[in-house]
Amino acid sequence: MKIAVIGGTGLIGSKVVKKLNEAGHEAVPHSQSTGVDVITGKGLEAAVAGADVVVNLTNSPTFDEASPAFFQTSMDNILAAGEKSGVGHIVVLSIVGADQVPELDYYRAKVLQEDILKAGPIPYSIVRATQFMEFVDAVMSLTTEGDTIRLPATAIQPIAAQDVSDAVAEVAADTPLNGTADIGGPDVFTLDELGRVTLNARSDSRTVVTDDTAGMFAVVRGDALTTKGDARTAPTHYTDWLS
Repeated sequence: MKIAVIGGTGLIGSKVVKKLNEAGHEAVPHSQSTGVDVITGKGLEAAVAGADVVVNLTNSPTFDEASPAFFQTSMDNILAAGEKSGVGHIVVLSIVGADQVPELDYYRAKVLQEDILKAGPIPYSIVRATQFMEFVDAVMSLTTEGDTIRLPATAIQPIAAQDVSDAVAEVAADTPLNGTADIGGPDVFTLDELGRVTLNARSDSRTVVTDDTAGMFAVVRGDALTTKGDARTAPTHYTDWLS
């Protein structure tokens, strides 16, 4: 099976390409570095030509009010190129609970991306993942002042990027879901607890202070960002990943 992975050189995309090729598929990575621009459309038709499946892992360069325009334009262009080339399946990666946090511009943008895909002419699959373990440091840095890190007690279910990539690759190689599959890590922490676990594992002397007004995740209500029902549970525990 020939699979075009748009955004195939990034954190998730590079792993998806490797996983698919190891499984015997012909997965080809495409990105701005290979001459493909999903906003202008440059190189896009050539990238998806002859592909059975397109995996869209492109991401907005910002997480603010400009992000909806990125996903609107990129999805419109990818769907148009895919339809012209006869692509039979499009896969996108989204976020568990994105529709439950309308206060965040980026989450609204991801829901918009999902809605455009659902309304499009090509069979599709949406993989929704919880927060990546790889992003914990970045989240902590946003609310760090000196030796103090302020974090809300928001429920978080961290997942390793490799586990996300494995799930995306499996979905891409299968028949279209025409629906959504959720995947999350095996453990749920509050974000402030996750920060303390991280610091302790690294013998980092900084202090985490619980502050339910701190950072972007302060607006999240309850367990909106954790999986429910028949969601898939990934194998990698955060403490194992840290070590």
